[in-house]
Amino acid sequence: MIWSCFPVSQSSSRVRNTFALFALSLLWVSVPVLVFEGARSVQAQMVEEQGAEADRLLQQGIQQAQRSQFQAAIQSWRRALQLYREQGNRRGEGNSLNNLGNVYNSLGEYEKAIEFHQQSLTLVREIGNRAGESVSLNNLGLVYESLGEYEKAIEFYQQSLAIKREIDNFVGAINSLNNLGNVYNSLGEYEKAIEFHQKSLILAREIGDRTGESNSFNNLGLVYNSLGEYEKAIEFHQQSLAIKQEIGNRAGESNSFNNLGLVYESLGQYEKAIEFHQQSLALAREIGDRAGVGNSLGNLGLTFYKSGQFAQAEETLLASIKVKESIRASLGDNDANKISIFETQSNTYRTLQQVLIAQNKRDRALEIAERGRARAFVELLSQRISPETSPEPPTIEQIKQIAQNQNATLVEYSIIVDELDIDGRKRWRESQLYIWVVKPNGEVSFRTADLTELAQKGESLKKLVTRSRTSIGVRNRSLVAVRAKPDAEEPVNRLRQLHEILIEPIADLLPADPQEKVIFMPQGALFLVPFPALQDENENYLIEKHTILTAPAIQVLQLTREQKKGRGAMLAPGEGNALIVGNPTMPSVAVEIGETPTKLNPLPGSEREANKIARFLNTEPLIGAQATRQAVVGQMSNANIIHLATHGLLDDFKGQGVPGAIALAPDGTGERNDGLLTANEILDLNLNAELVVLSACDTGRGEITGDGVIGLSRSLVLAGVPSILVSLWAVDDHSTAFLMSEFYRNWQETGDKAQSLRQAMLATIEEYPQPIDWAAFTLIGESL
Repeated sequence: MIWSCFPVSQSSSRVRNTFALFALSLLWVSVPVLVFEGARSVQAQMVEEQGAEADRLLQQGIQQAQRSQFQAAIQSWRRALQLYREQGNRRGEGNSLNNLGNVYNSLGEYEKAIEFHQQSLTLVREIGNRAGESVSLNNLGLVYESLGEYEKAIEFYQQSLAIKREIDNFVGAINSLNNLGNVYNSLGEYEKAIEFHQKSLILAREIGDRTGESNSFNNLGLVYNSLGEYEKAIEFHQQSLAIKQEIGNRAGESNSFNNLGLVYESLGQYEKAIEFHQQSLALAREIGDRAGVGNSLGNLGLTFYKSGQFAQAEETLLASIKVKESIRASLGDNDANKISIFETQSNTYRTLQQVLIAQNKRDRALEIAERGRARAFVELLSQRISPETSPEPPTIEQIKQIAQNQNATLVEYSIIVDELDIDGRKRWRESQLYIWVVKPNGEVSFRTADLTELAQKGESLKKLVTRSRTSIGVRNRSLVAVRAKPDAEEPVNRLRQLHEILIEPIADLLPADPQEKVIFMPQGALFLVPFPALQDENENYLIEKHTILTAPAIQVLQLTREQKKGRGAMLAPGEGNALIVGNPTMPSVAVEIGETPTKLNPLPGSEREANKIARFLNTEPLIGAQATRQAVVGQMSNANIIHLATHGLLDDFKGQGVPGAIALAPDGTGERNDGLLTANEILDLNLNAELVVLSACDTGRGEITGDGVIGLSRSLVLAGVPSILVSLWAVDDHSTAFLMSEFYRNWQETGDKAQSLRQAMLATIEEYPQPIDWAAFTLIGESL
C-alpha cells in the first residue's frame, strides 16, 4: 500500500520511505520464543499472555497505520509499549517507541516524534542493538527532514548509513542513500541528490534488490522533475514502472502512472497527463484499491482543473470525494480512525473549491467547504442527538437558515494550497484564503486574501499565528504553565498583520452594531488566532467592534442548537445546580510511563475566583482536597453550570488517543496520573450543563486536524454541552479571576454569554491592558 501522493508529487517518495519504516522496525523486534517444560506458574503464564498481547497490539498498530488510522495506531502502540515495559522486553519497547515516533512525524507533531525516537535511540544503544540504532537514527533524520532542518537530517542519515554498511544491511543502506538523495533534492543540490540516488541504484543492482532499484529510478525521476528536465524524469519513471510491472508490484505500478501524469502535467501536456492518471485509475480499480481509486481520481481532477476543463474537473473531484467518503463510512463508529484518514483526503475538497470558484459557483464552493470540515465531529454529535439519523452536509439554503436561527453573521475560512514558483522551483504552498460571510438575512458574500507574498518569503499562516502569539507573550505549551514576557522589540505588529489578512477583506460585511454577533469558523492554524485581540490600522481591537464566538463548522452550530432545544428551558444564572471548582489539591503527573511525576503548582488566584463566582451563583465551591476527581465527576451530570478553575493540560496523559486533561485532586488510588480528568473520559459522560467554563490554561487547544481541534472543547460538546468557554494559552491567575467575575456579573444581567464575555474583556482591558491577560478566552457554541 502507498500513501497518497495527491497532489504533491515530490513528497510521494519520502512518504513511502517513512511508511516503509513501520515495517522495517519490525526487523529487529524480538518476538518471545516460549519453551514449556512441565507445569507453568501462574506468573509465567501471565507474562506469556502479556507478551502475546503486546505483539498483537504492535502488529495491529502497523496495520492501522497502513490504513492511515493514525490515532488508533497510537493507542495500540502506547498500550504495547506499556506491556513491553512491564515485561522488561527492551526490544519490544524500542520498536513501539520507534513506531510512535513515525506516526507523530506523519501527523506533523515533530517534537513528540523526536522525543520518541530519542528514547528509542538511547534504549537500543544501551542493549547494543546496532540494527535498531540504525533505524532510530534514520527515523530522526526523517523528522528533521520534515522540519526542514536538512543539515541535521543529513547528519542522522549519514550515521544510519555507516551502521548499515558496518552490519552489511544492504537493503537498509539503499534506503538511507535514497533518503540522503531526497534531502539534497529538497536543498536544491540536485547533483548531490543524483549522486546518492545513483549509488543507491548501483547497490540495488549489485544485490539484486529489484524493489530498491525501482525506488531509486523513481527518486531520480523526481529529481529531474525538480530540475525541469522532464524528458529525463519521464525516462526514469518509465524504468521504475517497468520493474514494478516485472515484479508484479501493481500498487507501485499505479503510483508510477501517477508520477508520469504529474510530469506531463508540469510540461503542460495535459492530454498525456490525463492518459497516465486514467491508467493509474484503471489499475487501482482492477486490484480493488479503493484508496488508490480515490487518489487517482483526485490527480485526474487536478489535471482537468489545470487544463481549464472545469466541468470535467468538478465531476471527477466529486467522484473522488464520494470514494473517500465511502472509505470513511466503512470505518463505522471509530471516531479516531475517521479523524486520521480525513487528514489524507482534505486536499480534494480544497481543489474542488478552486474549481467551483473558477466557475463562479461561490455558494456551491461554500457547501463543499462545509462538507470538507469537522465531518467526524458532525457525525458523532448527530448520532448522540438522534441515533437513527445520518447527517448530510448542509445545502446553501440550510446554511442561510442556520445564520438566521443564530441571529449572527457567520464567517467561514478555507485555506487554499496551490503550486507556486518559489526560488525557481514549483512548490505546494498556501496561495489564497477563501472567506465566506453569511448574514442573518441570508445574504452570502465571498472574498479572498492573497497568501502568495507570505509564501514567497517562506512564511505561512501557521508561522504568522505562532509569531502573533509569541509577540504578546504566549509561550509554547509546557507541563506547568510559565508566562513569557511580551516581545517589546517586535518590529511588526503581528496582530495587525493578521487583521489585514483575516478581517480587512470582509470588514465592510461585518455588522456595525457591536452587540450583534459574529461567529468565526477557522481552519488549521487559525483555530489558535486570538480574534478579540486583532487590531485595525488605528490599533483598535476587534472585540471593541464586535461580539465574537467561534465554532469548528457551520453545521456544528445547527447541531448544538438542536442539542439545547432537546433539553427544554434553560435555567437563569444563579438558579439550579452549579458546580464550581477552584484550586484543587494538585496532582503529580507524568506524560510518559517511567517518567518522574511533576507536581503541578497551586493556583491561589483560582481559589479566590471560585469563591467569588460561587457567591454569584448561590452555591458552595469545591476547593483543595474537596475537589477530587471522583467528587467532581459525581456532580457534573446534575449541574446546569460547571466552572473549573484549575490547570488545563494538553497531552494524552493516559494513552487514550485524545489529548487534554483537567487537573483535579487525586482520589488516592495510587494510579498513574491520579486526579486527571481526561478529554477521552469526558466523552463518556452525559452532561446536562448549559455552560461549561474551563478557567484554565490551554483548554481550547489540542491536536489541530481537518476535523477541528481534538481535545477538551470537542469532548464537552459531544458530552452534551451547548456552550463552552475555553482558553487558547496559559492564562494569568489574577487577570483571569477578574475577567471571570465580570463575565458572570454581566451574564446575570443580560442572559447572553457572548455579549457578557465581550463586556468582561472590555472591563479587563482597563485593569490589565496587555492582550495576553484578557484575549485568551473564546466562546464555542451557543450564546443564549
